[in-house]
Amino acid sequence: MKRLLALALLACCAAATSGPDTSAGDAERTAGDATVFADGKNAFSFPAANLDNAERTRFAIGNSFFKRNWVQAPASTTARDGLGPHFIARSCGACHAFDGRGEPPSIKNRLSSEQPVDLLIRLSIPGSDPTLGVVPEPTYGDQFNNAAVDGVKPEGQVAIRYEPVHGQYKDGTRFTLMRPVYSFSQLNYGPMHPDTRISPRIAPQLIGVGLLEAIPDSSLLDNVNSQAKRTDGISGRLNRVHDAYTGQERLGRFGWKANVATLMHQTAGAFAGDIGITSSLFPKEPCTSVQADCLSAPRGGKPGQPEIDERGLAEVVFYQATLAPPAARAVKNPEVVRGRALFHEAQCAACHRPSYTTGPVPFPTLSSHKLENQLIWPYTDLLLHDMGDGLADGRDDFLANGREWKTPPLWGIGLIKSVNGHTRLLHDGRANGVEEAILWHGGEAEASQSQFRSLSKADRAALIKFVESL
Repeated sequence: MKRLLALALLACCAAATSGPDTSAGDAERTAGDATVFADGKNAFSFPAANLDNAERTRFAIGNSFFKRNWVQAPASTTARDGLGPHFIARSCGACHAFDGRGEPPSIKNRLSSEQPVDLLIRLSIPGSDPTLGVVPEPTYGDQFNNAAVDGVKPEGQVAIRYEPVHGQYKDGTRFTLMRPVYSFSQLNYGPMHPDTRISPRIAPQLIGVGLLEAIPDSSLLDNVNSQAKRTDGISGRLNRVHDAYTGQERLGRFGWKANVATLMHQTAGAFAGDIGITSSLFPKEPCTSVQADCLSAPRGGKPGQPEIDERGLAEVVFYQATLAPPAARAVKNPEVVRGRALFHEAQCAACHRPSYTTGPVPFPTLSSHKLENQLIWPYTDLLLHDMGDGLADGRDDFLANGREWKTPPLWGIGLIKSVNGHTRLLHDGRANGVEEAILWHGGEAEASQSQFRSLSKADRAALIKFVESL
């Protein structure tokens, strides 16, 4: 087994080159010493370049847990049974294919009946809960699951239709965006609460998440303080959330609304919500009181124990934490250089903060000290921003309101097409590429979006090329 893991890891790592001359500047080395110089289908799947051999072996073990399919209980092995009873995917890798980004169902005639896998739907009703951040919908819980094991009814189906949104640039060039509208059908446990709030969330690429966790809280507080002094309406704020791993209130930095503080919480929560796998952090199946078939379904794993043990969960966290961001590309290209200047002139960097120096790894047993003291270039402030009516979901999440979203990191954005075969962006994948993502910006980003629309075609292309080089 160890020999197979080692051979697989060697094959994986051999595909990433040692890297070109980095004299173009630190911005090329997006993750400092952890940076890999890679592209193609596996660009998001390499371990941090500075891991030692023991850590690379651990990375390979975590990779196997991340990608394996879970099966329905009871099964011949208790090491991987316990799928469901409700679920949307059978493995972590099903949503994060090649450790990359999910996409919404394909659009056909402005309507999609294809059931989403990479796109989940959060549910809640008005109210607050200091531990959950929301009040779950009474019948279907805090997440809608459209698949189930044998003998259990799936919760129902998701339908998505698209409405065109037309606009034009200052030079007269017209564009059309597609706004998704979500609904549910074949609800097997009765109607939803009349005040149900929904929020679609696409699976993001996973590169660099350990480095984001290693950004000191003080740096995020600096972001808040510096933006508070601005006079242009840009003023992000931090989400403060309950963390299931530490049992404390912490600064949120993961999830589309920064509603999760640690990778351990994020990972254990995804195992429970997306696959139906219990852990020490989330020991109960996510069945509501009215879902009798879900409550009575057989459980997996060893009797009286969670379906994934603490060691397995920790290895999956380590794997994700040490996935390396690829180096930026074409940093000396004149068009990229021009696009970088335009990016800053349009105040995009006010929210997409370019760089940080990481601090001590907050949970050393879950990730590597090699992530510490690295100059990284993720292009995010990890803060919540009002993004306007066009992107609003109307759903609160801890301190985040229905118009706020966390600034997502931009590193690796230009490689999503190579890795996942699409260019769908934003929280629900509605934007087809960087250009559409910019055009959806509103609220605090309205002025930047307006400036982008006033640029010439050549300058718009340059700014997009820069973002795609990250």
